[in-house]
Amino acid sequence: MKLSLTALALLAASAAYAQNPITADTKMVWGIASSDIVRAAEKMPESNYSFRPSDDIRSFGQLVGHATDAAYMFCSAAKGEQKAPVNAEKSKTKKEDLVAAAKEAVAYCNSVLDGLTDAKGAEMVKFFGGDRSRLGVLIFNNAHTMEHYGNMVTYMRIRGVVPPSSEPKK
Repeated sequence: MKLSLTALALLAASAAYAQNPITADTKMVWGIASSDIVRAAEKMPESNYSFRPSDDIRSFGQLVGHATDAAYMFCSAAKGEQKAPVNAEKSKTKKEDLVAAAKEAVAYCNSVLDGLTDAKGAEMVKFFGGDRSRLGVLIFNNAHTMEHYGNMVTYMRIRGVVPPSSEPKK
């Protein structure tokens, strides 16, 4: 019996999931969170990057930069290295630069997740002054990313832009 490439890919994915379900689930949620952040950054018009609903909170562009910087912090800690964030929140204001930085942070985090198993994910690393599991740090990253995507959704709605996660499915 011959299997199609799609069937083989599904079998491989099923086998990987069976061997590392916690890592697979963490990676799946990261895929959603990171896609939402990047697509929101791409969709929001540049003229709205300086928009902030109140003077005492981050602008839309700063939210993109903050999520970008935090992704480096979380993912490098989970990897066991200290990769310096690009300081996007404070140093970048142009949409093009922030979108590029966000995509680079996502690629970096993807590389960290791609090299992880449940067993390796259970190993402890230093984070926020304590010992945390590698996967725990990455799960925290997912929550943090979605928290700030929620902020971005509000900004987009205020400016009359439909957020990516609310677009009709094709």
